[in-house]
Order: sequence, then C-alpha cells, then structure tokens
Amino acid sequence: MSSVFKVQKTIREILLKVLEGHSLEQLNKIPEGFKNNLIWNVAHCISSQQVLVYKLSGLPTLVSDEFIDKYKKGTKPEGDVSQAEADEIKALLFATFEQTEKDYTNNVFTNYTPYTTSMGFDLTNVQDALDFVNYHEGIHTGIIMGLRKFI
Repeated sequence: MSSVFKVQKTIREILLKVLEGHSLEQLNKIPEGFKNNLIWNVAHCISSQQVLVYKLSGLPTLVSDEFIDKYKKGTKPEGDVSQAEADEIKALLFATFEQTEKDYTNNVFTNYTPYTTSMGFDLTNVQDALDFVNYHEGIHTGIIMGLRKFI
C-alpha cells in the first residue's frame, strides 16, 4: 500500500470512529455558529474524493450523482440524515477507499482533466488528486474534531 493510501485509510478509520461513536441525533446536530454537522463533513469527504479522482479522470463515480450533489462543495445539510443514510455513508467510507486503491493499482486512471481547487492547488493528474484528497480530508477531520466539542 502506497503512503497516499496509508494516509487516506487512517483518515477514513478516524471518520468511521466518529460515525460509530455518536448517536444519529449528534451526527445531525448543527451547533450554533456552524453551517454543517458531523455527518455532512464525512459525506462531503466521500463526495469530493469521487469528483476529484473519478469524475476528473472521466470515469463513472462509485456513488450516485444525487449523493455528490447533496454533499458537494457549497452545500449544507437540508435536513436530518436518516439512519439508513448514515449506514450508507458509513459503508461508503471504505467501499470507495478500497475500490479507488484497486483501480489505482490496476492503472484505471489514464486520463485526467486538470483542475485548480478553490485553495489554489493545481491538480494535473490522479496522483495530484489523491494527494489533495488527503489534505482535504485532513481539513474536514479537523473541522469534525472542533464540531464534536459543541454537540
């Protein structure tokens, strides 16, 4: 396992512990002064990874377009996530990670549409995207740790 996947696996394990360590009510709570919640941040990590790695590689995503639209950049929770949705998000944490690692190992990512992130990072290939995904998920893990103090 390359270091990029070791880092992502560790991040995803932390996110899984957050999902498993909080009630559905806690996962859905938006503390005063915040615009999103724990579950949105976790799902946003999955959605962003799919866009940055798969869509920009011209490949079908492993999640639905509806999922991506619900959790993409610039969105916020429009209502509480059900237990079924929370279970789906939990399952997707590692299903998407494992499939991405397999696809990377099998050289599935042969094309990439260059993209500049809102933070100014230029992504020119899938390796750039994978590196940025870890940075991005690290930021959201920090946000999650902050949110947990207020729920």
